[in-house]
Amino acid sequence: MGSIMSYLLLGLKVACQPINIMWVTVGGILGTIIGMLPGLGPATGVAVLIPMTYAMGPVGALITMCGVYYGAMFGGSRSSILINTPGDGAAIAATFDGYPMAMQGRAESALAISGIASFIGGMISTVLIIFLASPVANFALRFGPAEYCLLMVAALAMTATMAKGNVIRAFISLIFGLMISTVGLDSQTGIPRFTFGFLELLSGIDFLTVIIAIYALGEVFKCFKGIEEGTKKMQTKFGKIWITKEEWKRCWRPILRSTPLGFLIGALPGCGGTMASLLAYNNEKQFSNNPENFGKGEIIGLAAPEAANNASSVGALIPMLTMGIPGSGTTAVMMGALLMLGLQPGPLLFQRNPDIVWGLIASMILGNFILAVINIPLAGVLVRVLAIPPKILYPIILGLAFIGTYAISNMVSDFYILVIFGIIGYFMQKADIPTAPLILAAIVGNSMEVYFRQALILSNGSLRIFTKSTICIVLLISTVFFIALPIFRDTNLFKGKTKKAAA
Repeated sequence: MGSIMSYLLLGLKVACQPINIMWVTVGGILGTIIGMLPGLGPATGVAVLIPMTYAMGPVGALITMCGVYYGAMFGGSRSSILINTPGDGAAIAATFDGYPMAMQGRAESALAISGIASFIGGMISTVLIIFLASPVANFALRFGPAEYCLLMVAALAMTATMAKGNVIRAFISLIFGLMISTVGLDSQTGIPRFTFGFLELLSGIDFLTVIIAIYALGEVFKCFKGIEEGTKKMQTKFGKIWITKEEWKRCWRPILRSTPLGFLIGALPGCGGTMASLLAYNNEKQFSNNPENFGKGEIIGLAAPEAANNASSVGALIPMLTMGIPGSGTTAVMMGALLMLGLQPGPLLFQRNPDIVWGLIASMILGNFILAVINIPLAGVLVRVLAIPPKILYPIILGLAFIGTYAISNMVSDFYILVIFGIIGYFMQKADIPTAPLILAAIVGNSMEVYFRQALILSNGSLRIFTKSTICIVLLISTVFFIALPIFRDTNLFKGKTKKAAA
């Protein structure tokens, strides 16, 4: 306990520096705006922001990117409530009751409870990460090459099976990401692989270019057809944005129930805020004495998912910081940026760079207070951003994507890669192929291969090293479980048992 408090004081010393307070404020405002704009989401915001982080230093970059991440969780519900269009997947559940509340003239209460629930969810989950981060990092020090290899395999399997949509398509996305990670010179033998004679590919395909292409260009291409369309009409004049005592009495228990649920789901690779918010919504519907009110402007149906999705964004940082395994698509983008800045996420990060890790954690405390101010009393001003026409917004995103790609490598040839993967990202969205498995595989694929080879060298080529430790056995069982889960979930026998249980 004493060491945790001393580390937290170190973090507060770092986070309270004026420059870092500025970065967390800038990140929070940008994240809130990005979260409000339909279709963008935190992953796109962080991807576009990456080139700008090079001048900030590791602490400033991480604080700003995290501010964008949980800021987008705050802002995503604004468009859900006012124009029935979620800012990203995690804000889908906010449309169920948030928009009906706005239609009933209760937009002020809806905006207030979403901000309050997000603040409480973020603060409680920050307290959880303070006490859980170091123990998880210490446990991760027991991992060797075999354990890390199997951990990455398990994370990839979990991401693919938990991804929204067809599981086969998710595994196709995963395999494609692994293929991308093998392009270029072999790190151990120096032999070119899959370069097709192009010298520009000898250094491989930069995963940051792939990230920017998939999330930024893919979204622009997807929205190109409707770029001439105006934005939906929305309420522009608001009264006092707050809730009544009666509304608070009804909401505080659902908020406290949904926060740890969202935190836990966020810590599982591949699950993310969408699953957290939908599960929280369904749970509260089950708990309710009047489930028929859900979907008709029930304030609990807005408070619960908002607390859960903010908690999930904080929970997703735990596997990334402690084990180097991103917990969501956005943390995968952040991990890529950290690697480019010369930092290796994992247990040693806590020993070598405690100021960076604890500065980030302490900045979340400040960030949640800053975002509460931005999203509650200033909500009426901020939501005017929703009036930006797409024909102005998307060309700006397109320009930032090209500038960012050039800033990464200073190579014009990467523009071709950017456009090619942007088109691939567009068709993946059209075909309902999830992109998270591709991104995660492209980032961890090379490391997974290196760990696999190191394990074989340690065992003189024997695969038994992957079954020698308890951690390895647990990870193997987990991988098999997650691969088999969709099969059992979709069998007639499983469906029959579910129907009987429901009856």
